[in-house]
Amino acid sequence: MNSSAAFLGDPPQDPAVSAAYEADLASDGYVNNLTRVWCWRPDVLTSFQTLRTELLAESRLSPREVAVMVAATAAARHDAYCALAWGSRLAELSDEATAAGVLQGVDGDLSDREAALAAWSRQVVDDPNATTEADVDRLRDAGFDDQEIFEATTWIAFRLAFSTVNDALGARPDPQLAKNAPRLVREAVTYGRPV
Repeated sequence: MNSSAAFLGDPPQDPAVSAAYEADLASDGYVNNLTRVWCWRPDVLTSFQTLRTELLAESRLSPREVAVMVAATAAARHDAYCALAWGSRLAELSDEATAAGVLQGVDGDLSDREAALAAWSRQVVDDPNATTEADVDRLRDAGFDDQEIFEATTWIAFRLAFSTVNDALGARPDPQLAKNAPRLVREAVTYGRPV
């Protein structure tokens, strides 16, 4: 791995590391910098991915709502890696102007439900101890039930944990990720580690 791609070197090759790298090659065409970091414990990476999948498997949150939530979380956390990835995903599910807006904290093109979710995401990132019952009531007023509120909050927390590992260990956004992101998404991501 290029020494500037992260602060850690490549993990030793073994079957689990090779499987993770091969999965990236199959899905993305390259091995992600974050995968190289997480492959110091590929078992933890697999467990984390499974837990996130299980959380959303029975959820009524739509793919677009999940993308709004992660893009808002990544932007509030100043995580360029996830902002590029999930901003691109949100652009696929809406359009690049809407995605760029969420990455810049502007929610005018979102539904009331999506805007409430984006605001909650930013609030959880900013100061989870400052949330109030009135804040949760705003989610209910936007149409979320208590299970969805739990799932959204847990998903935000999972994303924060994932971003914290990537950012603390210096995982830079992959050049391919930035190159493939829509122009407005790339221009909106003015924070975090450079590509």
